[in-house]
Amino acid sequence: MTNDMTTNLTSERSEAYIALGANLGRREETLREALRMLNEHSEIDVLRASDVYETDPVGYEDQPPFLNMAAAVATSLAPHKLLEAMQDIENRLGRVRDIRFGPRTADLDLLWMDGLTIATEALTLPHPRMHERFFVLVPLEDVVPENEPSGLRMLVEDSLIQLGEASGILRFSSPLFP
Repeated sequence: MTNDMTTNLTSERSEAYIALGANLGRREETLREALRMLNEHSEIDVLRASDVYETDPVGYEDQPPFLNMAAAVATSLAPHKLLEAMQDIENRLGRVRDIRFGPRTADLDLLWMDGLTIATEALTLPHPRMHERFFVLVPLEDVVPENEPSGLRMLVEDSLIQLGEASGILRFSSPLFP
């Protein structure tokens, strides 16, 4: 299920997809605040938000379950600038980077932006592991339109078929935004 946002879009804007997660503190409130902060940025408009899913941790497993979701945004920012804005939001929400894949108050990952391919030290697009993770793909399926032109919808559907039956993920709540 998606939640459509009212926005003033121009033709110079790109559509980007962001994964959001939290497993420390008030998880649901943190995700709501992250969406609000994204939408308040002068060059980012939240278009759609997925349902929220509770998911088992992946990688480092000795930690609480996550709440995960996805959002589609329109932005006039270049990919690296969008990533910087997202990392600023993580920091403002108390993100500390101690353990790779470890517990965190807020995690925002740039997954896809207009089908661009980027490989730098700071950013890889498409996100290199998104096709392997139910906690990314299931929320993305909520927000990527059927007629999405850059190939993301097909990638999501094909990846879900390849992974088989979803495990470690349960619908937690409806969209948190607006």
